[in-house]
Amino acid sequence: MAEASALLFAYCETPVHAGTGRSVGTVDLPIQRERITGFPIVQASSVKGVLRATTQANGADAERHRALFGPDRPEEASTHAGALQVTDLQVVLFPVRSLAGVFAWTTSPAVLARLGRLAKLAGLEGPVDPTRFAGLQPGQCAVANGSALLTPAGQQVGVVLEEYSFTLAGELAGLVSALAEWLVALALPQTPEYAWWRENLAKHLCVLPDDEFRDFVLYATEIEAHVRLKDETKTVESGALWTTETLPAETLLVGLLATTRSRYDKVNEDGRTLLGWLTGKLDGRRVRLGGDETTGRGAVVLRVARV
Repeated sequence: MAEASALLFAYCETPVHAGTGRSVGTVDLPIQRERITGFPIVQASSVKGVLRATTQANGADAERHRALFGPDRPEEASTHAGALQVTDLQVVLFPVRSLAGVFAWTTSPAVLARLGRLAKLAGLEGPVDPTRFAGLQPGQCAVANGSALLTPAGQQVGVVLEEYSFTLAGELAGLVSALAEWLVALALPQTPEYAWWRENLAKHLCVLPDDEFRDFVLYATEIEAHVRLKDETKTVESGALWTTETLPAETLLVGLLATTRSRYDKVNEDGRTLLGWLTGKLDGRRVRLGGDETTGRGAVVLRVARV
């Protein structure tokens, strides 16, 4: 059983391609998704590998690192298991193009219910009661008072995302503000360069019905075309045209970190102590998730929220 847990947030500064390999669909290299919901994820094995590489240490910290992640060498893997447990990163906020305000951070009641469940496991109070959004009807959305997403037509249209218009559920404005306040405090990076994002999250936050949110995360990701040209003719080489799917920049993801007591005989520390050390190494760090690092993909900032 885990002795300590924390939320791990990952804010995407550039598009992120955590891929699944080749596909038989219209996109050659799609991103990882849950089979049931279709929501984007980053699988736990990828996340744990990044965390392991990010926290490599020397001296006494090297022993603590081994206690958390297990032995480095395959031949020693059977000596003891690591104390760290990592879940998939799930989507919390997904950016969508907006007619007013440039873009919206969208989420849904199902996503918020999952976030609240993870927060409970980490010993934190959840952001809002997701059942309060149960009354959202198809074609409706909830935004905060003073939202930058409101179109000039105001109450007649409400919010336009991509080519779809949504009317307002005005009675939920206070709940959206409370959600934004919670995310600013626990999920967004606290460094000075993120001041604009913290100040403007509430103005760009939009809660959609689950079906509408699912459609956006399925069909509003970024698709990039890649080609390789022949030097002699500057035409595309045979078979050298492919497409790659990425999560857009400004996406927010969340997962759970949990730690047990060390199983490594050289480190006699409980899970809370180990998680405290790991938090100090990860909170506020910029790391790379997924592939295409050499073309600027995968830059994310980590936040760790714990009691």
